[in-house]
Amino acid sequence: MPNLLRYLFVLLLTFSGGIALAQDAPAAASSSAIAKPALTPVQTLTQLRAQLDDIKSSVDTKKPDVPLNDLRTSALAVQQQAEQLATSLSPQSTSLQTRLDVLGPAPVKGAPPESSELSTQRRQLTKTKTDLDGQIKQANSLGTEAAQLAVHVSELRRDQFQASLASRTATPFSRAFWVDPAQAFPDDLTREQHLNSSVADAVSTAWQPPNRISLILCLIVAVLLLTVGRWLIERALVHVTTNRMPAGHLRRSALAVTIALAYTLTVGLAAQFVYLALNWNDILSDDLNDLAQKLVRVVAFAAFMTGLGRAMLSNKRPSWRLPALSNDAAQRLRMFPWLLGGAAFLLRFIESVNDAIGISLSASVATRGFISVLIGVLVADALIRLGKSRRAMLAAGEEPGQRPIWVGLVVAAAFISVGITLLGVASGYIAFAFFIARQMLWVGVILTALYLMMHLVDDIFDTVFAPKGRTGKRMQNSFGLPASALEQVGTVLSGVTRAILLIMAIAFVLAPFGAGPEELAGRIGTLLSGGSLGSLKIVPSNILGALLVFGIGLVVLRVIKRWLSEQLLPKTSFDLGMQNSVLTLLGYVGGVFVFVLALLELNVNLTSITWMASALSVGIGFGLQAIVQNFISGLILLAERPVKVGDWVSIGGVEGDIRRINVRATEIQMGDRSTMIVPNSQFITQNVRNVTLANAQGRVHITLPMPLDTDASKAREIILEVLNAHPSTLATPAPVVRLDNLDAGTMTFDCTAYVNSPRDVSAVKSDLLFETLDRLRDAKLPMTSPQSMIVHTLPAPLVNDDSRDDKD
Repeated sequence: MPNLLRYLFVLLLTFSGGIALAQDAPAAASSSAIAKPALTPVQTLTQLRAQLDDIKSSVDTKKPDVPLNDLRTSALAVQQQAEQLATSLSPQSTSLQTRLDVLGPAPVKGAPPESSELSTQRRQLTKTKTDLDGQIKQANSLGTEAAQLAVHVSELRRDQFQASLASRTATPFSRAFWVDPAQAFPDDLTREQHLNSSVADAVSTAWQPPNRISLILCLIVAVLLLTVGRWLIERALVHVTTNRMPAGHLRRSALAVTIALAYTLTVGLAAQFVYLALNWNDILSDDLNDLAQKLVRVVAFAAFMTGLGRAMLSNKRPSWRLPALSNDAAQRLRMFPWLLGGAAFLLRFIESVNDAIGISLSASVATRGFISVLIGVLVADALIRLGKSRRAMLAAGEEPGQRPIWVGLVVAAAFISVGITLLGVASGYIAFAFFIARQMLWVGVILTALYLMMHLVDDIFDTVFAPKGRTGKRMQNSFGLPASALEQVGTVLSGVTRAILLIMAIAFVLAPFGAGPEELAGRIGTLLSGGSLGSLKIVPSNILGALLVFGIGLVVLRVIKRWLSEQLLPKTSFDLGMQNSVLTLLGYVGGVFVFVLALLELNVNLTSITWMASALSVGIGFGLQAIVQNFISGLILLAERPVKVGDWVSIGGVEGDIRRINVRATEIQMGDRSTMIVPNSQFITQNVRNVTLANAQGRVHITLPMPLDTDASKAREIILEVLNAHPSTLATPAPVVRLDNLDAGTMTFDCTAYVNSPRDVSAVKSDLLFETLDRLRDAKLPMTSPQSMIVHTLPAPLVNDDSRDDKD
């Protein structure tokens, strides 16, 4: 049962922790280690000081058997522990200070004495706080000293690395190059036999009855993972991406990434189970255990490299291939993922074994030269095969796909690197050639992973924020976002994420030789710690947090406004204009509140933005007067509501309906459906006619001229019937028909009716005129026609021919 529990625990750690790629840092402590009793702060400080002194001694004496990378890692560990200790002691110091503040200061001379218990308690608290503050200062000093030591070790390692790159040995074409390895071969063989003997003893011990069952079970699981497990996982991934994911490019990129990760996981877990089979009950020695854990990570890295190559080529599913690579080129390169993965495994395996047995320098140089040539030849062969594929397509009359500029640059850099690698080995600069060969593999892995991740990120945001997609429609319905805004949000998020991935890739590519993830994490942490501009600290992490707070705040504000406009306000007694005013004011106040929260996330105080306030005041004094005036006027309009959305107003020759009151101006829709933008200040400083203020009624006024011989009573009766019969006219006030004037054989009727809104006057007047004319015509009551124009024809004056001639 304990073995089974341990097996499940290790398996859980393996799945949750993932596979560490190309990591040279020491492995984590075993889960079966016996927990040590907690140390007091004084004991911890003493232990950290001893560790730091040992690291300094190793650096000063330049011990050859201690790698500088391990020394730097140890210094960073001391720094981290010291900082954690100082952080854990700070709340205790604050608590003690609070208790001392409650007790108050000691009484001065002449004041009434206090009780002895109170004095004793104050002295004890003061002493404890003084000791605690001293421990905190000592921990901070240790952390600073450890950080400085880590920087010093990094500089030493950089110098050592540059010196190793510039070192030169005899060329492989000379006899001297092979003499030294041949002379050291017996000693190297003895060391290797010792390692083989240790491995054989470990295997023999693992095969003993107490461990045999676990050994067999772990090996069976490893074999199943490499064969059936990998096949089943890939089939399941193909099924999920084909049948469960939405149609689009996301299927291809997701399948490529998951296949690469699945291949890494299965092969890495198989290597982990082989390691567990040999070390189930901690039967391996410390050296063998370190070597075995390094080899597990080497296998995982090689599997990751192979999985990336398989995902990029996609020979079994050519239509799902991400890069613009022809089928012929993919077939020509089908074996290279395994070949390059094997080369990466061979490189790290030989390095790990050489470090474990302490191989001679000449043999190490020879093996590095061989690996450099092997990697250079493989990369050169892959580039040549790609070139042959392009030439074959051109010979067949097909046009190869247009390659991006960065692809051409990568290919050119690969050719140059291959040439430098082979030339470096031939000229004796094997250390430099080995570095270039190793970096070719590492940069290739980083670029390939970056390519897949960028495609995946781009496809995810395109799918999630697609206006016609499922999630896109939900966001449009939930937040009221238009389709164009949704696409813009997706594009911005995709661009930001791709930029972050690019920065991370550059950080890994430009990492110095031999740097582990701890150093990269430290550099990224230093970058994220930011700098300062005067008293204003500029921290990238705070900027990202402020952007996140600002974005979430705007979304929450939009949701609240949508809920008010659709749920709460329609159920109140507010009219449409008042509802719009409430929503607009809420938008202004909420926007300012969200902006203040973002400033708080940036840790911006008033003193940091004093120069901004000064510049803004100068700008208001000179160039922003009109903008500020219109803004204040807009707030007054929303608060006092002399005009509101929906009112019919007339101002400065502009007449129409108010459609929107913005921060700076008000939108008025005129009768021809055009929109006039009027500054808000004009509504405050000018005379404004509000036709619909206080629910004003519309008045329909009609003037009808009729002949004097018309029956006036009958005409009045007919007109009143028409006015009262129309559904839009009001009963109160009642329609009125008056005889207004008698003039030149004509009597004029003045007709008045009222409607609910001035906007209805024109349509109602037209209906009343049509109906009145029809009724009067049916009743044989004629309307007055305009007087006929009388044209008098006078004879033309007689003129003689002489006069006509004179005029001519």
